[in-house]
Amino acid sequence: MSKLVIVESPAKAKTIRKYLGSGYEVTASMGHIRDLPASQLGIDIEHGYAPQYINIKGKEKIIKELKSLAKDSEAVYLATDPDREGEAISWHLANLLGLDVSAQNRVTFGEITKKGVTQGMAAPRAIDMDLFHAQQARRVLDRLVGYKLSPFLWRKVRRGLSAGRVQSVALRLIVDREKEIEAFVPQEYWNVDAVLSPPSSQKKFTARLSAGKDGKKLEVKSEEQARAIEKDLQGAVYEVRSLTKGKRKKTPAPPFITSTLQQEASRRLGFTATRTMRAAQTLYEGVEIAGQGTMGLITYMRTDSLRIADEAVAAAKEFIEGNWGSDYVCKTKRTYKSRSATAAQDAHEAVRPTNPALTPDEVDRSLTGDPAKLYRLIWSRFIASQMADCLQDTVSADISAADYLFRASGYVVTFEGFAVLYEEATDEKEKKETALPPLSEGDVLKLRELKPEQKFTQPPARYTEAALIKALEENGIGRPSTYAPIITTIIDRDYVEREQKKLIPTTLGRVINDLMMQQFPDIVDVKFSAQMEKNLDKVENGQEDWHQAIDDFYQGFDKALKAAEENMKDQKIKVPDEETDEICEQCGRKMVIKSGRYGKFLACPGFPECKNTKRLVQSMPGECPKCHGRILLRRSKKGRVYYGCEKYPECDFMTWNEPTAENCPQCGSTLFKKGGKNGVLLCEKEGCGYQRPASQTAEKKE
Repeated sequence: MSKLVIVESPAKAKTIRKYLGSGYEVTASMGHIRDLPASQLGIDIEHGYAPQYINIKGKEKIIKELKSLAKDSEAVYLATDPDREGEAISWHLANLLGLDVSAQNRVTFGEITKKGVTQGMAAPRAIDMDLFHAQQARRVLDRLVGYKLSPFLWRKVRRGLSAGRVQSVALRLIVDREKEIEAFVPQEYWNVDAVLSPPSSQKKFTARLSAGKDGKKLEVKSEEQARAIEKDLQGAVYEVRSLTKGKRKKTPAPPFITSTLQQEASRRLGFTATRTMRAAQTLYEGVEIAGQGTMGLITYMRTDSLRIADEAVAAAKEFIEGNWGSDYVCKTKRTYKSRSATAAQDAHEAVRPTNPALTPDEVDRSLTGDPAKLYRLIWSRFIASQMADCLQDTVSADISAADYLFRASGYVVTFEGFAVLYEEATDEKEKKETALPPLSEGDVLKLRELKPEQKFTQPPARYTEAALIKALEENGIGRPSTYAPIITTIIDRDYVEREQKKLIPTTLGRVINDLMMQQFPDIVDVKFSAQMEKNLDKVENGQEDWHQAIDDFYQGFDKALKAAEENMKDQKIKVPDEETDEICEQCGRKMVIKSGRYGKFLACPGFPECKNTKRLVQSMPGECPKCHGRILLRRSKKGRVYYGCEKYPECDFMTWNEPTAENCPQCGSTLFKKGGKNGVLLCEKEGCGYQRPASQTAEKKE
């Protein structure tokens, strides 16, 4: 008789089978095998919130096979993922197969490598009931909120809607940000920049007006003020008044945890959180690498811990020394403090490559697509975290001119350190800092150009997925493993639209959020939700009974639900139609956007008198370079975005490049953007050929 090892996925089973060899049978449960019933609440509220689990429909064959294999096995090991969900699946498997939940039959693998599997099999333990209760509490809470609130929304708004413990807070953050943007009143201000060069060099640098000669900060708020300053500076002598030199060091970002991996993959690769986790799962479970066989390439990807195993640090430093030299190795042990210090979460390491010596270039020979891109990101971040600091010499120059003070600052990298490999991306636009030419106090500088420039303060930016995940994490809302499905849900429910990475609330999303704010303020309250997460963490740590944690929430929620039913007894909320500039050719009204089972479409508001409908199209800035018609956003059969003329098929213009609101300085046609941040702007009018880097501003016409 062989020993049976049950994991969650066939890919993971295949990799582990190779390491365990004969004497073991490895099979997959294909995820959860039992859950709450789909068609009813499935929770006995009157008897301690007891969940009424049933076998998942469609899993009958798998369950039969698992029972047969378990019956014929010498021992059964439950080797599902090392987290709350994995612990719950193991508990359900034990109950289904008649195993003792207190037996030492639970094994976990931090990485799917020979070493990781051997260590896991050598340390079986009992199912962690605190971890299981934490998962069960979250499942019951989410079911209570979803199954009690969703029917309420169906009755008061329309069918097919949903609300949730975390999704409702995420929606509120997005709606609140949109309201901030709408309420924002831009304030005018002016930058006054002097383009200068030192007396013995032609190298130009820019200094910005910062203060009067009294040293007080000077804010220029109008063109009149800017022109007056410009007049004052006519004929002024620009002299280096003081130089401040210093040194600074930049330390590398820590290795990834789940949330930072999702954020960085969004910023750098344009991945959604769901896409990131799918690729990470593939890397963890194992892939075939030429010359090395099937192996897991990264440690477990659902983790809040920044801990790194000593041998992984040693392997990284050995690799760094061999490839860049000993100067690039961090001479001390880097330790990073995790946000969460619960024992269960710290059981994992940070997300890192299982073999630091396996470079992305080597992996690229066997792996393509999203997993290959994500491996490069994870590997680079981890290796950089064990490299020496980046060292910089800084200089700041105060430059006097008439009664004003200008300031210029810059730096020179004296040692690249980790920056030779990797630097963290950010959502914020950083002020560009460049090296200054050699300067000395008392230098009289040449004025090349004085540039007053009108500016306006900008509203807060809309959330991207990366920024929303960061906000949820910082506020203690949900857990990193839930962020991907939450964002997917609010988009699928049509509460939020994703437009060029930005998350924008729809009219329906605003209606639902306003209703939740009025009737269920606790559900959408950030602090209340964060406290609920802390209570659930206490369950996970064995500090609180899971029944009590649910009861503390449910009593208030039940009262709010009854009050809402009473407050809105005869009320039904109508979601306002979104009016467009498209004119109905049959009756002349402005058409509105409607939602149907196949998505959004344009409809005449005069229904039922006028039943005209048409496909919804999205206009882009600029115009067709062939016929001057509108450019429309379109999608290929595979969902890829492209841009084409509205007059198709009469006009056959199409492009993969995104149209901009900027015109070509040579021919006046629309410019199109090709590539990302470091791409180019180009003219697609036949015979023109103009193009320039996207980061470069347009040339001034003489």
